[in-house]
Amino acid sequence: MIAAVTLCTVSCDQSQLRHEPPVMQKTETELDREVRRIAEKGSDHEVRERQIPAIVAAFAKRTNLHRARYLGTLCYLKTKGTPFTPLDMAEIALTETGSHGLSASAESERGALGVWQVMPDRARSHGYKPADMKNDEKCAEAAVRELSTKMKIARGNLKRAKKLYCGVGPQADAYEVKRMRFRREILKEMTRYRSLWAESGACGLLCPS
Repeated sequence: MIAAVTLCTVSCDQSQLRHEPPVMQKTETELDREVRRIAEKGSDHEVRERQIPAIVAAFAKRTNLHRARYLGTLCYLKTKGTPFTPLDMAEIALTETGSHGLSASAESERGALGVWQVMPDRARSHGYKPADMKNDEKCAEAAVRELSTKMKIARGNLKRAKKLYCGVGPQADAYEVKRMRFRREILKEMTRYRSLWAESGACGLLCPS
């Protein structure tokens, strides 16, 4: 029980986040090419792919379009081969740092770092240095691993695992309300893009343009 509580250390206090203007990522072009090389087929791939334009649209309300596309790409790539979808990681990112421009330099009073606000000790447990969390790609990888850890604690209950990503208690309750609001926002965007997708066949992973 003590171990479980320790793993659930809160990272959701965004009231005192410190951040700097987002830095353009040099690896975006490489990631874009990797997305286009993916040759997956089937309904699961289609569902995942159709989440991306909506995620980018939601991100673009908080940061510039260039960065929104990059982070949307990470949500897609880093959940590939996992039980999670791009939407799962996107809503966590928005909940953690959406009000701070999805800044890679975001840091809470408790020390949580990066877009996905990973605590230093949790970063280390996943094989990263705390400083690595200011690298969006590494932060996304650590966040996926952290959510996987929470899934084990939650015995496979994804909704509970997302709440545990923040921690326990009143803060986690408030975090869950906020997360669901962002989830609804992205789902609303998906509905808006669905008709465009049907008309044009596919608008591409990194829409909107």
